[in-house]
Amino acid sequence: MTSKPATGKFNMGKLAAIAFIFACTSVAWIILGTTLFSRTGSRSQQLDEHVASTWGSPQEQSPPTATYEYTQVESSTTIENGRTIVHNVERVQRNCLPINASRIHVNLHLDPRQKGLLWYSTYTVEFAADYSFLNDTGTPREVTLHLKFPAQKALYDGLSMELNGKTLAPALEDGGISGHATLAPNQAAAMHVVYHSQGLTSWRYKLADGVAQSRDFVLTMHANFRDIDFADDTLSPTAKQPTPDGWDLTWSYANLVSGFQIGMTMPENLQPGPLAGDISYAAPVSLFFFFFLMMMITTLRDIDLHPMNYFFLAGGFFAFHLLLAYLVDHVSIHVAMVIASLVSIGLVVSYLRLVVGIRFAALEAGLAQLVYLVVFSYAFFWKGFTGLALTIISVVTLFVLMQVTGRIRWSEKFALRSAQSAMNTEANPLLGEPRAAGDPRE
Repeated sequence: MTSKPATGKFNMGKLAAIAFIFACTSVAWIILGTTLFSRTGSRSQQLDEHVASTWGSPQEQSPPTATYEYTQVESSTTIENGRTIVHNVERVQRNCLPINASRIHVNLHLDPRQKGLLWYSTYTVEFAADYSFLNDTGTPREVTLHLKFPAQKALYDGLSMELNGKTLAPALEDGGISGHATLAPNQAAAMHVVYHSQGLTSWRYKLADGVAQSRDFVLTMHANFRDIDFADDTLSPTAKQPTPDGWDLTWSYANLVSGFQIGMTMPENLQPGPLAGDISYAAPVSLFFFFFLMMMITTLRDIDLHPMNYFFLAGGFFAFHLLLAYLVDHVSIHVAMVIASLVSIGLVVSYLRLVVGIRFAALEAGLAQLVYLVVFSYAFFWKGFTGLALTIISVVTLFVLMQVTGRIRWSEKFALRSAQSAMNTEANPLLGEPRAAGDPRE
C-alpha cells in the first residue's frame, strides 16, 4: 500500500530551500559590497595625496596687490622730573593701492584621470589677467606688485608679469611672484600676468578676505564641459553662452561689494568602486524579482525547477557582480558592465537550456535576466533617477503579472500540480520527484 506524499509540506520545504539560497546569496553580496567600499576607502587618502603630488591640488587665485611703504612719525610725551619730554618715533607703514579695473580670462580644460577604483577631476587652466592700479597718494611711490600662486602644490608654465607693456623680472616671494616699479603721482599702472597650470577638483577666484569691493570687474571663463556646477558661497555668472564643447561664462560688475567668491567645481565621472558597491548592495532586490518571476512562469507552464536549479541561477547572478567588482580596476565601467552581463546571461541561459529547454532559457529566463539584472544595474548610472527607475521596473512587473495571472484559479492550479506530483511519486517512488508530464526536456 502506497501513501500520498505530503505535497503541502513539500511545497513549503521547496520554498524554504529557495529562501535559504536567496538569503545566503544576499549575504555574499553584502560581503562583496562591503569589500568594495573598504578597498575604495582604504586607498582613497593615499591616492588623493598621490594625485595631488603628481598633478596638482585645488586652486584658489587671489587678485594681486600693489603695496608701498612710507615712514610715519609718531609722537609721545612723558613727564620726567616735572619736565615734559616729547619722543618722536619713526614707524614704517605699508599701504595698498586700489585696483581700479580687472579683466580676467580663464580657460578650464577638464582632463580626468582614473586611479584604482576612483576617478579624479583633474584639469588644466590658462590664466591671463589685466589689472589697473592708480597712485592716488600725490607723491611718487616705489610699488611692489605681488601675485600669490593659487596653490603651492602645482606647476606654472609660461609665467610672466608686465607693467605698462614692459616685462618685469619677477622674484619668487611669499608663495608667489613679485615685481617692483616706481609710480609718479596720479600715474596709472597696467599690470598683465599670464601662466598655465593644472589642478584638481575645483578652481576659484577669491575677491578678498571677507567682504570686498571690486570696481569695473570682468571675468570670462571658458569650460570644455557641459555639466557646470558652482560651489557653495560662490557667485553665479551674469551671462553664459553654450559652445560646441562646453560653456562661455561671464561675471561682470561695475561696483561689486560681496563676501562671495567666483568658482567652478569640476564634474565627476561615475566612480567605479562606489558604483559597483551600490549595485552589489541592491542585487538581492534584482534576484528576488527574477526568482519570483521564474516561480510564476514555471507554475503556469507546469515546469519543475528544483531548489538546486535555483542555487545555480543565483550563482549565475552573483558571477555578474563578482566580475564587475574586479574588472572596474582595469577597464571602463561600461566595458566591465558589458563583459559581466554577457558572462552572467551566458551562464544562466546555457544552464537552463539543459534543465528545461532552449526556448524557455533564451526567451523567458534570458529576457527576465536582461531586465532584472542588466537594466536594474544600469539604473544606478542615472544620478537622481535611480529610485524612480527601480520603482518603474517594480510597478511594471506587478502590472504584467497581475494581467497575465488575473484569470488563473490558483487553488485549482496548485491542486493539479499536487495530484500530478503524487501520481508520479506513486508510479516510481525510487525516483523521488520525476519530471512532470509534458516537461520540455522529454
